[in-house]
Amino acid sequence: MSVEQAFEVLGRAGELPYGQARTIMVEEALRLAEAAADERLAYRIRHYLRNEYTQSGERAKAFAVFVRCLSDYDRNPELGEEHRLFWGFKGTVTGLTRFPEIPLDRTLAVLDDMERRYRLAGEGLQPVYMCRAVVTQHIHGAEAAEEWYTRWHAAPRTRLSDCEGCDPSSKVAYLGARGRDEDAMALAEPLLRGELGCDEQPQTILTELLPIYLRTGRLDAAVDAHRRAYRAQRDRLSELWGIAVHLEFCARTGNEARGLELLERHLGWLDRAPTPYDGMRFAAAGALLLRRLAEIGHGDVSVRRPAHGDRPTAEVPAADLRAELTREALDLAARFDARNGTPEQGRLVRDLLDAEPLVDHLPLTPYARRAPAPPPAPAPQEDFGGVDDADRLFDLAEEHWRRREFAAALAAWRRVDAVAGELSAVQRGRRVDGEGLERLLTGDPQGAIELWRRSAELYAQGGDEESAQSATSRYAAVLCQTGQAEAGLPLLESAYAWLNSHGTDPRRVLAARGRLAAAYGETGRTDDALALLDEGPAPAEPDDLGDQEMIRARVLGAAGREAELTPVLRRAVGGFRESGQRAVLAEAAFLLGRRLAASEAEEEAAEADALLTEAITNAPVDMAGLRAAAYAVRGGHLLGRGDAVRAAEDLVEAVAGFTAEGSHHQAAYARQDLCVAYLETSRYLEAAETAEEALPLFTAHGDADAARRTRYLLANAQRDLGEVDAAAETFTRLAEDERADQPSAAARLLVQAGDLLSRLDKDATAAERFAAAAEASTAAGDPYGTVQALRRRALCVMWSGSAEDGLTAMAGARAALASLPADEPAALAWETALVDFDEARILGALERFDEAIAGAERAAAAFADLDQKDPAEAAARLRADLIAARSGPADADS
Repeated sequence: MSVEQAFEVLGRAGELPYGQARTIMVEEALRLAEAAADERLAYRIRHYLRNEYTQSGERAKAFAVFVRCLSDYDRNPELGEEHRLFWGFKGTVTGLTRFPEIPLDRTLAVLDDMERRYRLAGEGLQPVYMCRAVVTQHIHGAEAAEEWYTRWHAAPRTRLSDCEGCDPSSKVAYLGARGRDEDAMALAEPLLRGELGCDEQPQTILTELLPIYLRTGRLDAAVDAHRRAYRAQRDRLSELWGIAVHLEFCARTGNEARGLELLERHLGWLDRAPTPYDGMRFAAAGALLLRRLAEIGHGDVSVRRPAHGDRPTAEVPAADLRAELTREALDLAARFDARNGTPEQGRLVRDLLDAEPLVDHLPLTPYARRAPAPPPAPAPQEDFGGVDDADRLFDLAEEHWRRREFAAALAAWRRVDAVAGELSAVQRGRRVDGEGLERLLTGDPQGAIELWRRSAELYAQGGDEESAQSATSRYAAVLCQTGQAEAGLPLLESAYAWLNSHGTDPRRVLAARGRLAAAYGETGRTDDALALLDEGPAPAEPDDLGDQEMIRARVLGAAGREAELTPVLRRAVGGFRESGQRAVLAEAAFLLGRRLAASEAEEEAAEADALLTEAITNAPVDMAGLRAAAYAVRGGHLLGRGDAVRAAEDLVEAVAGFTAEGSHHQAAYARQDLCVAYLETSRYLEAAETAEEALPLFTAHGDADAARRTRYLLANAQRDLGEVDAAAETFTRLAEDERADQPSAAARLLVQAGDLLSRLDKDATAAERFAAAAEASTAAGDPYGTVQALRRRALCVMWSGSAEDGLTAMAGARAALASLPADEPAALAWETALVDFDEARILGALERFDEAIAGAERAAAAFADLDQKDPAEAAARLRADLIAARSGPADADS
């Protein structure tokens, strides 16, 4: 066993996120230090281990390690690390209050010992006052802690005070408990405007502010705080207390569905809660959420509870789980109160269990903020109250039906039911027509077929053969549309033949012709369909012309004759505009707008925008899906033209509309475009969350390409959001997916991952990514990528602690220079100069100054020959620094 091994393991642990794997590695480093009999190193690693246990949610272990460190120091003060030791008192004192089995006098004794040691060492007492305020508030309540809070707030900060983000967070928590909301926000505001360089921030202070924002009506701030803080806390067991706050937030803002999602995601953490206090808070907040679900009518849901110990994974009825969580929270509160000798914790838990909503519904995303934008108010419906004549009502109903004003048509037919007496066979046929339409509108085409077949029979009984043939044409068309063309097509042909020869109503003839042409198109008889549409005189009415051209467009589209569609759709739009039929105008405008949106011509692009706007404006309530599609197309169109701000507004509406319609797959594609718009407008949090919402939808649908693109967008959002670890992991996983089929793409992704890891000083892991990028570049036939990745790997190897290994790795980059094309001398000179420059840095770290200086000189000369001024100056500075390091400052200018 060696000290070097301990340092190596400790270094590798530092490249992992907080959690079990990292803690195990620090434990291994401690074992190696103890085996090497290095008392000082073992003592130092124990201090690291105490923090690891705290951050990974194992607070009880952290106490034992702190006690050992304190004992070691008292036995041998020469071990040092006084700052770490004194710092550890704060977490130990406040943490002891969270375990009801630890006697209160023990906590108070540790607090007294903390103050004694601080005084002996000449340290300021601000941290001591903070701990006394926290302990007093836990036992007696916030009001009783006022004196200690006043001292804490008034005392000057010391080197042992919590950082400038965490200290105010604790104060905000106290002020919130006292109801001093405005004071709390005033204290927090300067910090939220600045940068808080701490693992605990800003999520901790945002979580403390959540109830304050709600109580003071700062609803947008509350939403932002919830989204930002939960995102940072969701993967860390040590943040279970914060998850409880987010559960309460959801329960009290009408976001019970979101709260249930969080409860299921984190319910397993309750079995390994960092402290009983955290478990108590989580259980109480979970019980509150389940109470609210029952109160809004969803108490019959089941909650998935993961396996633990001998308990298998199970779907638990919400009522049973609520009772269990309530019992657990109250039992823990009783244990705390028994230990403390006060009723404070029980009071707080009961208040939480009985909490009422603060907001009826607080939308958490832009597309949940509102339903799809409502259409303009429809024209006032005709009042049928004064019409008692059945035939007049039938005429009105059929006119509204023809104009696709279905609500008015149905209202007229129902007026017939209210006023008419016994109906003739023809009148009964006309009434059954209305029933058939209603069946079709409610998604029952077979019911419509049967009713229209019955209406044809009634018309025939009454001697109205023209109406009978028209009804036959209608139900035959539905037969064709529902896969029964073998039965429907002959009926369509005979009905049209009869109407064309005998019909007296030109519109009935046109309608039958259109139905037959559409059926021909659906069955692949394109030429027959187009010939039929051109048969006879052109439609006299603009709406009939629009109908004919829409049928022509569908026939051409089914035949793949896309190039012919634009003029056809233009004629349809023109006809519907002139007739004022808004529903069909919306459909035609959407189809034409979608086509023109793909055009690169500026005039057509502008027209596309106007057409899509026309579709959105005219689509009635029952065409919400079309309106959502128009928003999606217009949003994508605006995005492609560089107007990401307006694009985001449209895409928000598209996501809302598709989601409301249950079109989740289409909503996923709209989310993908919305993610791009958010990225381009620097709204990185929204971009990340939107991508994360889209991913499972693509996965469920089996669209691997869309899922990969969305993960790439997510990685960029994570990077720009500052979630560098997560971004590096996402880029790496993407590279694994691309490696076999797209090695060049994999190489680029691995380089991005390496860049991010290097930025985090996780250089050993970054070196692995660059090595993999070099392999992928070689597989892709990209020698430049190979050289660049190997060179960067060498630097990371050096930075991870081994300059010798870095130099060996750089030799691989130099050897790879030989594979660069000889017919690109400038590129070869550039890459060689970069290798010389970076190799000089490594040689300098090894104190091989002569070789390093020579390499820096070669790099400077090459950069100058390439007319690269800034790199040449950087190489010259490196040479000067190397000369100074070798010979002293006096020779630096030689």
